[in-house]
Amino acid sequence: MEHTRNTQSQYLNRYKLRGQLKERNKKYGELSKIKPYLMVSPAIIILAVFVLYPIGYMVYLSGFEWNLIGEKVFIGLGNFKALFTSEEFLQVVVNTMKYTFYTVFFSVGIALMLAEYLKESRKINSILQGIIFTPYVIPLISIAFIWMWLMDSDYGLLNYLLEVLEINSVKWLEDPKIALNSIILVSVWKGVGYNVIILLSAMHAVPKDLYEAANLDRASKQKVFFKITMPMISPSIFFLVLMNIISSFKVFETVSIMTQGGPMNSTNTLVFNLYEYGFKYYKIGYASAMGVVLMGLIGICTILYFWALSKKVHYQ
Repeated sequence: MEHTRNTQSQYLNRYKLRGQLKERNKKYGELSKIKPYLMVSPAIIILAVFVLYPIGYMVYLSGFEWNLIGEKVFIGLGNFKALFTSEEFLQVVVNTMKYTFYTVFFSVGIALMLAEYLKESRKINSILQGIIFTPYVIPLISIAFIWMWLMDSDYGLLNYLLEVLEINSVKWLEDPKIALNSIILVSVWKGVGYNVIILLSAMHAVPKDLYEAANLDRASKQKVFFKITMPMISPSIFFLVLMNIISSFKVFETVSIMTQGGPMNSTNTLVFNLYEYGFKYYKIGYASAMGVVLMGLIGICTILYFWALSKKVHYQ
């Protein structure tokens, strides 16, 4: 009898333990489902407060006429109608698109050529890499003031060098036909160093076996570059072009310091125009509508870029 009782008690204890284990596993399973959401909740909260809410509020304000002091007056799509019927705004959009295209084209193109030249492991190349990268770490405000001095029509160093070469001086920031090109020159000079470093890192990661095989086949340098180097670093090029497009659309400091959007609105860009209407003229609804258009342009360009080129990127 005692043996039977002991056996029964053992079975009961095992049964209780199994029940407890099942309850613990159930609780652990519920916690494991919630845990990932708890882990990402701080980032989601920050994103919602500092990104999603401002975007939503900007879209909301775009439907109103408001000067930050009086009451908001709902006008629907009135701000957008005023935007797309304004010659000034259309010129601003054209300026921004031109600036973006040429800045990205020259920044990435020059960086690609420099990276190809600097990829050899030599001491002089290390020094040149540091020199090329230096403008990127200098504050943009300082760079703008330096280039304003270099491009001064009367006392600038660039015009002095042109006079030495017996070439007519250029009104770098005063001529409407040249001013935007001057802004592009400054932006390319500052951004090319970062692009070079990224491309150099990608080139150094290309397997050397591919170059050795091409050398055995006696392939020319042009074929090696376009058939091996370019495909292998295409993810980095894809990333750089996309980042340069987005940053070029948001150009502000260079325009604000060097030209204030002039002369004759020739260097005015979307972000600077938005700033003017929002914080100088206090047309908050109009500026918000401009922000919505800017966001839409960046989104459309990004989608088109991915649609056109994402499949051509070679991933190892």
